[in-house]
Amino acid sequence: MPPDHSQTNDHASDWPAASSPMLHIEAGVATLTLNRPAQRNSLSDADLQVLLQHLDSIEADAAVRVLVLAARVQPPRSVFSAGYHMGGFEADASQGPQGFERVCAALARVRPVTLCALNGSVYGGATDLALACDFRLGVQGMELRMPAAALGLHYCAGGLQRFVARLGLGAARRIFLLAQPLSADELLRLGYLDALVAPEALPTEVARWCHSLVQLAPLALQGMKQSLQEIALGEHNATAWREREAHTQRSADFAEGRAAFAQRRPAVFLGR
Repeated sequence: MPPDHSQTNDHASDWPAASSPMLHIEAGVATLTLNRPAQRNSLSDADLQVLLQHLDSIEADAAVRVLVLAARVQPPRSVFSAGYHMGGFEADASQGPQGFERVCAALARVRPVTLCALNGSVYGGATDLALACDFRLGVQGMELRMPAAALGLHYCAGGLQRFVARLGLGAARRIFLLAQPLSADELLRLGYLDALVAPEALPTEVARWCHSLVQLAPLALQGMKQSLQEIALGEHNATAWREREAHTQRSADFAEGRAAFAQRRPAVFLGR
């Protein structure tokens, strides 16, 4: 079960110290936690480098089947992340905003299935960071705002493509061209959120999703994740799709799945 970073409490001495994003791995689930709640979890260039390093570590660890992107938040106006730290725009653009784009791209391509536990509002580039995950679970009372048009900024093409591919052109227009806040209920209706729960229910919901996902066959799950994304982005890769299909048909996991089905028992998949 991923650690519960969804809430803070009234005893500041009990909180972990603010830091760069933290990585915790347990029972096949990697949890990446944004850990600057007092700064609304805005991400500096150094934070982005740490995120990329953590994603490399997760990619290399075959035991990780699910990745949860989480955040420590600070009530009463909980913010999952305010996106890229505005001060970074004054620096070399090749290091700052493009670094954020690289993190989103790496998160979208990472091998395990990814889930974003949105325990607060999400702004700016963090809206794309969350969308780069395969699933997003949100809480009542959160909102989303992409202020690029209000700041005079053309958002990166990779992020625009991701929004259109995953939400459709109409939803992407609403988010980027109006630059207005969208409520949690509207985010659920648009398909940005896959589930919406009360804040106190989010840890249980995240654990439930993780438990379900780690029971599934990782070769099939991870292969279909890649193929679905390529299809959505218009990347015609028929040879790779056939190879992934054939690989699962030859796998020990598929043999185990068939045996478990015949014996009416839960399958135990090893990713082989």
